[in-house]
Amino acid sequence: MTFKLVELSVEDGIATLRLNRPEKRNAMSDEMRSEFIEALEMITADKSIRALVLTGNGKGFCAGGDISGMEKRMKAPAGEVAYNGWHRQQRVHHAVSLLHTMPKPTIAAVNGPASGLGADTALACDFIIASDAANFTWSYIHRGIIPDGGGMYFLPRRVGLVKAKELIFSGRKVELDEAVRIGIVDKVADGQSLVTQAQSWAKELTRGSATALALGKTILDQTFEMTAAQVFAQGSQAQGICYTSTEHRESVMAFLEKAAASKR
Repeated sequence: MTFKLVELSVEDGIATLRLNRPEKRNAMSDEMRSEFIEALEMITADKSIRALVLTGNGKGFCAGGDISGMEKRMKAPAGEVAYNGWHRQQRVHHAVSLLHTMPKPTIAAVNGPASGLGADTALACDFIIASDAANFTWSYIHRGIIPDGGGMYFLPRRVGLVKAKELIFSGRKVELDEAVRIGIVDKVADGQSLVTQAQSWAKELTRGSATALALGKTILDQTFEMTAAQVFAQGSQAQGICYTSTEHRESVMAFLEKAAASKR
């Protein structure tokens, strides 16, 4: 599959997806979102892909929603504004949900500014590694709107409720040092090696059973909303599936053979 507004490559089981509107700092247009969704669906369905690294081409990670799209919505007839906005939100949430619920580790390699929807998109990944050119802004308030890319869900889980409110209400820029200190960024890398380091990290995270990773991620992502009993119940069901997996059987047999050999 050939894309224009995103670039997808796969090497050693690691998919690297690049947002590709560098002249617009990778602002998310409707057309880019369609390609982004299609690429995420392909990555999710491909069992040979074990992890995803998401980054941007050029100087920016993602400047948020494309301003021309906002202008177009404002010019729509009054009776169509609400429905058009609702339809767009369905696409935004579909893209974010695909990224968030992908049953394999995801890493945002933030190579430059991540603003608005761009910042939310980074948060939708499991981990964030950033270069010294990166910064984050939940700038929705400056356009008279609220975070619509998952920021109101993801940001409090990263930085706490009060800090999330402060960042969203002010719309101020968070430079890299602060982003590391308050927990937005997990690792820092040199800009030249950012993607390479993200890919290496992805390989470290996927050495174990793909089945166990997928089931564990699914449960972990729900733990803030579930009781302990619910987590235990889902864990029991997931473990039952793990017991039947090829990875579990092969790893146990290898351990038993190694233990037997050591006694000879």
